[in-house]
Amino acid sequence: MADTGGDMVQRAVEDAVAVLRTATDRDWRAVDAGRTTWSCRRTAEHVASCLLAYAGQLAGRARDAYVPFEITLDGDEDGLDPADNEGVLHVVETTGALLTAAIRTTPREVRAFHPYPFRSANREGFAAMGVAEVLLHTHDIAQGLGLAHEPPADLCTYVLGTIFPHVQPAADPWRTLLWATGRGDLPGRAPVTDWRWSNNLVVPADRLTLEGVTPLAAADLAAGGDGGFVWVEGGPFEGTREAAVMTAKAYEAGVHRPEFGLFVLVRHEDGRAIGGMGFHGAPDEDARAEIGYDLTERARGHGYATEALRALADRALAREDVRSLFATVELDNVPSQRVLERAGFVRVSEGEDELYAYELRRN
Repeated sequence: MADTGGDMVQRAVEDAVAVLRTATDRDWRAVDAGRTTWSCRRTAEHVASCLLAYAGQLAGRARDAYVPFEITLDGDEDGLDPADNEGVLHVVETTGALLTAAIRTTPREVRAFHPYPFRSANREGFAAMGVAEVLLHTHDIAQGLGLAHEPPADLCTYVLGTIFPHVQPAADPWRTLLWATGRGDLPGRAPVTDWRWSNNLVVPADRLTLEGVTPLAAADLAAGGDGGFVWVEGGPFEGTREAAVMTAKAYEAGVHRPEFGLFVLVRHEDGRAIGGMGFHGAPDEDARAEIGYDLTERARGHGYATEALRALADRALAREDVRSLFATVELDNVPSQRVLERAGFVRVSEGEDELYAYELRRN
């Protein structure tokens, strides 16, 4: 999983500009973009503004808010000659190049502020958001101008698998993305009237960060890849790959919930992934969720699993829809039993089916 998203942004911008350049002789100010109330010109300016803003967030390492600047095109203020349509497309190309460069030069562990839904995004998240802005608003402009537009399917799959983890994929990723953003219909699914994309969740711990695994990264892990993480020697362990398979299957079935998915444990000291931890699915009817974990052999014995389990358990039990957590461990796996006990879990069975069961309940 070598690409960090920069290539995706570059390709999306190139494809969009090629389509829109066929209609630069039209009056973009006089035509609304698709179902929006914006003109085609205003919509193109919005695309450029988003690309620049995302580049600024990453380059500026923004923590708590957007970097306080905005783009202004010639003609948007009195006294300036207006930029023509070709000039607007040049700005889109330029801001796309800036975001591409920011993505390619930002370390993988960096996160910057974005409000939805967990107050931050990594470079892959900003790349997917940038591609989404380009694809969707090019569609809007093309509708207004009466142009044919169908972006490459892999770009749509990239967006869906990165920032739409709650949307069940379908045979046609472009039509699925349009449906998911209220721009079209999909057979067998109700129309979407309210939507938002979702960047991956991260859970902080003292020496680690638990990074939520997107469906795209889960599919890569399940297929034998690295999921976009830099692993210590021996990783990822087989249990993490099995959990990735579960995540990918849940996504394909339309039942994946990122808060109850797979997390990769990334060590602060060197940015390397040392294991996986997560849930077997969403809470059941008794508000109980099952949790599991594994670490690469070289990372064991340092308290990482206990630290991560405490952080993830605390976050889960703070939710209204979770009253207890459940875990099972083999009878002879004493180190894993000690991890559960140090994290506050209590043994609630005596070895049925060659497993001990442990539980942690909300106070």
